[in-house]
Amino acid sequence: MKIGYYQFRPLFGRVEKNLAKVLSALGECDADLIVLPELAFTGYYFRDRNELAQLAENPKTSKTVDALIAICKRKQFHIVTGFAEKYEDKIFNSALLIGPSGIEHTYRKLHLFNEEKNTFDAGDIPLCVQDINGVKIGIMVCFDWAFPEVTRSLVLQGAQIICHPS
Repeated sequence: MKIGYYQFRPLFGRVEKNLAKVLSALGECDADLIVLPELAFTGYYFRDRNELAQLAENPKTSKTVDALIAICKRKQFHIVTGFAEKYEDKIFNSALLIGPSGIEHTYRKLHLFNEEKNTFDAGDIPLCVQDINGVKIGIMVCFDWAFPEVTRSLVLQGAQIICHPS
């Protein structure tokens, strides 16, 4: 498996511009799995929950996600990307596993850092591994790394690679 990452500094609130930058960078990429940053499209550090709510998206109706699915389909690779996820009345600091067939898994950050507790809801999906072409991957987001049980739980489930948008 060929793994890559695209690390860049997302411009705060400039979802379309950040998406265009990612799509341009990944257009020539030759990899099986690519990891993007935490909150890659909205940027990071929200003034308050209202500001976050205006930028967060439901992945099922997101033009951002649709564009990522399209490039995954065209390039035949998978992406793990940070994403401000709106779900019902909650907003999560999530990571999406996206492949040629669409969203394959959503991970919601369990351990919120510092002031994130004022804007995001804590994750509510149990840790689990996903299979990509016979390789088992686990996902965590940023501050989750500080808690050894996150890595331990993923490894005990067979994770061979841990994708860590941060």
